[in-house]
Amino acid sequence: MDNTIDSLKMVAETAREFAEKNIRPNIMEWDESQTFPKDLFHQLGEMGFMGIVIPEQYGGSGLGYHEYVAILDEISQVDPSIGLSVAAHNSLCTNHIYEFGNEEQRMKWLPQLASGKVIGAWGLTEHNTGSDSGGMSTTAVKDGDEWVINGAKNFITHAISGDIAVVMTRTGEKGAKNNSTAFVLEKGMPGFSSGKKENKLGMRASETAELIFDNVRVPDSHRLGEVGEGFKQAMKILDGGRISIAALSLGTARGAYKSALKYAKERQQFGKSISEFQAINFMLADMATEIDASELLIQRASTLKMAKKPMTKEGAMAKLYASEACVRISNNAVQIFGGYGYTKDFPAEKFYRDSKLCTIGEGTSEIQRLVIGRDITK
Repeated sequence: MDNTIDSLKMVAETAREFAEKNIRPNIMEWDESQTFPKDLFHQLGEMGFMGIVIPEQYGGSGLGYHEYVAILDEISQVDPSIGLSVAAHNSLCTNHIYEFGNEEQRMKWLPQLASGKVIGAWGLTEHNTGSDSGGMSTTAVKDGDEWVINGAKNFITHAISGDIAVVMTRTGEKGAKNNSTAFVLEKGMPGFSSGKKENKLGMRASETAELIFDNVRVPDSHRLGEVGEGFKQAMKILDGGRISIAALSLGTARGAYKSALKYAKERQQFGKSISEFQAINFMLADMATEIDASELLIQRASTLKMAKKPMTKEGAMAKLYASEACVRISNNAVQIFGGYGYTKDFPAEKFYRDSKLCTIGEGTSEIQRLVIGRDITK
């Protein structure tokens, strides 16, 4: 057990040092200009942070979900938007190919993705179908040994800079059971392009844009799993993805809390630091408690995931609680900073803007409650 704790500490420390050196100096520049720092992700790949839970035989780091959470936590404390991109690359695109690809597909794409030399995207959401992904408009029609894909996806992380995308398509009637199939698309395939980049409230250094498919011909060898399995695969991937967004929320909350605690100890009013005033002191106490509660829920979900046990409810609980707590904590951090919290000279406003995505991305809070509610009443 001690070895596990030591290795976790070492992984967290490595991630912390990397973030301080390579991310912190650029935070506001990337945020203001909405720059997706592609070179940084090549560096993250060299650190082993782009294929964290992928086995070493496919070029990954072969680490577990506890290490994965620690890495996301540390990076997100410095810049949540970088944490978001690391999460999307690891748990969505790369993990989907690992979980559902055959040996040939794994050997073909995973080493490139795990090295960070290529960036991964994952396409489920569409303009008219957010949570209702059974009603997708993007279709794949079989034509000989190929499939012809038409449609578009939106709110896709790395839609422009990504080199490989796992895309969910509809291969059956709308609303029918088992009507979806997943494919791997590569940039450069004729008809496969990216569209409008979103101008976002927060997470601005993480690129979000459209993927567009105009008669894209994809060989059958790029199909992941069986025809009709796409939706089931996506739901399973989102189970693990909830741990990712919960970890992102944890890091964001911790970053906001640490900056507020430091400021509250330094800021003097009426002859003493504001951290000594009960109103502020209680606020900090609540923030610290919610962070610990989030972490424990995430650890439980991660332990189940590592043991390959069902964790749909536990993952949803971790994601729901950690993301909602993250918004409350970031909000309180701005309050503790007072007027300075509303300016871009201090970190609180960015954590506040970034935090909101956590309650929306990879399943809204409402969807998490639906998942939990179904599970506890079945």
